[in-house]
Amino acid sequence: MVVSVLGFGGSEIGYERVSEATAKKLLNAAFDAGLNVIDTAECYVTSEELIGEAASARRKEYYLFTKCGHERGWSYPNWRPKSLLRSIARSLKRLKTDYVDLIQLHSCSEEELRKGAVIEALTRARERGYTRYVGYSGDSQAALYAVECGAFDTLQVSVSIADQEAIDRILPLALERNIGIIAKRPIANVAWRNGNRPPSDSYGRSYWERLRKLQYDFLEGELKETVATALRFTLSVPGVHTAIAGTTKLGRFAENSAAVAAGPLPTERFDSIRARWREIANRWEGQT
Repeated sequence: MVVSVLGFGGSEIGYERVSEATAKKLLNAAFDAGLNVIDTAECYVTSEELIGEAASARRKEYYLFTKCGHERGWSYPNWRPKSLLRSIARSLKRLKTDYVDLIQLHSCSEEELRKGAVIEALTRARERGYTRYVGYSGDSQAALYAVECGAFDTLQVSVSIADQEAIDRILPLALERNIGIIAKRPIANVAWRNGNRPPSDSYGRSYWERLRKLQYDFLEGELKETVATALRFTLSVPGVHTAIAGTTKLGRFAENSAAVAAGPLPTERFDSIRARWREIANRWEGQT
């Protein structure tokens, strides 16, 4: 796959329950901005259905990724092979497609990975033509094992100004083994936009707390510019092939595309962000 450096993340449209008309406008705007990746999951509420309704007519224009492991919702993981295969088949119906380009295990523990049954289930899904490639989505030790075990074509992992564990611990080995890297939460949920008020969501609050300690000087600027810097940082990380960013705002794809067009961050700025992380972060792990 030759993927665009930016991909459309499907969680927001599902959790925020946007209308089908809005989803169609968002996806068409994403395609028109040059994005050719859609990433979603079976547990993102209505996301798969919205994508199926809104984008199936343009199916040949993009690569479609989804995830499995939470057939009944995020709070109810189920790693039994029958459940995984049933969930994948359901995803295809929701997405109105005969196959996805990538199916990913969604934050499966290292213990489950080592048992092997979940990997065998994805292998069967590929054999049945449900997917072209198989991947793992997660962080920290489980993500490292996913790379080490050699079973996966891709890894989706947290990479941002507030989440850099994977850069040193996981990405070098993934790059060596030619594993495709998908960066999730590449702009750290824009947690700094709240100023002195922490975001209400758990990921955003965690990143807000980290950023308060990191105190990057560039976050004092105008929001559009700080978002651009954060996104360019993630895309400057060696080994990252695409960064998944979700939104419910129509103009966001054009803004993000403009940031990408500016190219990688200057080496001095990139290195200063990495140095500050190493100074402050200590044992902060990736946010699964």
